[in-house]
Amino acid sequence: MIQFVPEDATTILDVGCGEGYFGYQLKKLLGAEVWGVELNRTSAVSAQEKLDNVLIGDVVTVIDKIPGSYFDCVIFNDILEHLADPFTILIEIRKKLARAGLVVSSIPNVRYFDHVRRFLLKKEWTYEDSGILDRTHLRFFTKKSVVEMFQTAGYEVLKICGINPTKSRNYRVFNLILLGSISDMKYLQFACVARPQKET
Repeated sequence: MIQFVPEDATTILDVGCGEGYFGYQLKKLLGAEVWGVELNRTSAVSAQEKLDNVLIGDVVTVIDKIPGSYFDCVIFNDILEHLADPFTILIEIRKKLARAGLVVSSIPNVRYFDHVRRFLLKKEWTYEDSGILDRTHLRFFTKKSVVEMFQTAGYEVLKICGINPTKSRNYRVFNLILLGSISDMKYLQFACVARPQKET
């Protein structure tokens, strides 16, 4: 996901920063000031050793502690699907962005070919410890609904592209037969870059 973070970002907020490894890479690479938000206290304490500032708690409860109009980039790596109301959080995060600030996110694709094949052929929808059916996921997204979510929250999507493609040969055959109409099913996740819509 580093490739989607603007190279000129000097202030970055990593929501769901875990132990801070991603943010620390950005600090080293860009020389940026990196803040984190982390729900898990143990992970957050570890992140505090690597990042400039870490808020401990759910982003919903700590959002008022995040400075306004401050961040060049806010990152949600596999986080929005864990939120009961990602729309409201995205609306509130707009207030935290500096002028020309961006939101960068990775979001699991519920239409991922390997997942859909298991659902259709094996009739399985089993929640797991990780992946698309992570037990803690509250929302499920397709490429189309990712774009719609950002637009509804007042953003313009600048880029959305698939990451972590399937290696299934069956996918390639089906996509060829269906004239490319299931191209979005190739990817486990989508990386999205968005900015607040300009007020008219």
